[in-house]
Amino acid sequence: MVKTKQYGNHKSDKKKHIAKTWKTKRKTKDLDQIHADMKPEVAAQLLKQEVDYDVTGCAQHYCLHCARYFVDLRSMKEHFKTKIHKRRLKQLSEEPYTQAEAERAAGMGSYIPPKKVEVKTQPVEEDMI
Repeated sequence: MVKTKQYGNHKSDKKKHIAKTWKTKRKTKDLDQIHADMKPEVAAQLLKQEVDYDVTGCAQHYCLHCARYFVDLRSMKEHFKTKIHKRRLKQLSEEPYTQAEAERAAGMGSYIPPKKVEVKTQPVEEDMI
C-alpha cells in the first residue's frame, strides 16, 4: 500500500492543531478569576497599574469586570454602555462556584442555592485622560 500525498490546509506541523488555536485565540478570564480580581486589594492594583507599553492603552484603562484594556477613557466609557459589559455584570452577580457546592450537588449535603452578589460598574476617574 502506498501513502498518497496530502492535500489541503492541515499538512504542515505549524497548522496541525488549527482548531485548538482558533478556540483559544480569544480566551478571556473565567468568572471565578474575575471574582478573585474584584477583591478590593487586587482591584486597586489592577486599576492603578504602571505604564506598560506592551499592553493596549499603556495599561491605564482597564475594565475590571471584563478583564479588558482600552485605548483611552472614551472607549472605556462607551464599553460600559454595551451589551457585552452588561451581560458580564449579570454573570458576575451570582456567587462563584465552589468545591463545597460541587459536593452538595453530588449528594454530600443539602442543596443551597447560590447567593447573589451586588456588582456595579467600576468608578471612572476623569484625571486618567
